[in-house]
Amino acid sequence: MSCTRVATLCLGVGTAIRSTRGAVMVERIGGGLPRVADVVDGGRGSCGRQAPPGAGRGEDRYCQGQLLTWSTMQTSTTSQIDWNAQLVEQLDFHWRHHLRPRLNGLTDDEYRWEPVSGAWNVRPRGTSTAPIAAGSGDFTIDFAIPEPDPPPLTTIAWRLGHLVVGVFGARVASHFGGPPCDYATHDYPGDAAGALAQLDETYAAWTAGVRQLGLDGLARACGPAEGPWAAAPMAELVLHINREVLHHGAEIALLRDLYRWRYSHGQ
Repeated sequence: MSCTRVATLCLGVGTAIRSTRGAVMVERIGGGLPRVADVVDGGRGSCGRQAPPGAGRGEDRYCQGQLLTWSTMQTSTTSQIDWNAQLVEQLDFHWRHHLRPRLNGLTDDEYRWEPVSGAWNVRPRGTSTAPIAAGSGDFTIDFAIPEPDPPPLTTIAWRLGHLVVGVFGARVASHFGGPPCDYATHDYPGDAAGALAQLDETYAAWTAGVRQLGLDGLARACGPAEGPWAAAPMAELVLHINREVLHHGAEIALLRDLYRWRYSHGQ
């Protein structure tokens, strides 16, 4: 087994991937993402001391309190994990099989339904009572800076607007050469079909950009577009976006359930 490339990829606090000659040894710290320890001497291991008695076979190594076994942590260069593909697939699998199908059949009434009084929404221009009514078209999105404490409940329309602009659109513009996108100038749709079309478009653009990053792209710094996180690797931003979509998608799905329950019981 041999490897002509040495690369280190940061995937967040306390995680890294380093491929070296010989093999790749994966170390799991606290149940988190894999971390790679150097392997030299033909795969004999240089990451630490011999495992303590009872910890495993003699050839196992014990690193930072974690037992590393060769049977699960040694691999050839032909079977190394493609972390770029894994990061894309984590989100794309959820999108294709869970989130996007849950948005099918979204009606205009459901799109802008307010579960409670005072919810933030996407509204016809001139009807908002929020401190900020952002947007360039016939509809605006409710906003405030700083965010109120506690923040208002938000509608499906508001959450879709946030995904389109703040999660996907602005990041595509900053990192993958997409068109400018921000809350103040975005044209928010007043109907569900228009919002879903924007969501599909910006999701596709973000995913296409991430697919092309590769190890070098994932390791490079995010840059000034991410403000105080400018020095963080792109991999960290990709993981953040994955989390954003997962949790906002779950919120939207819950609102759909509440809407269906409310009207199916005649309330």
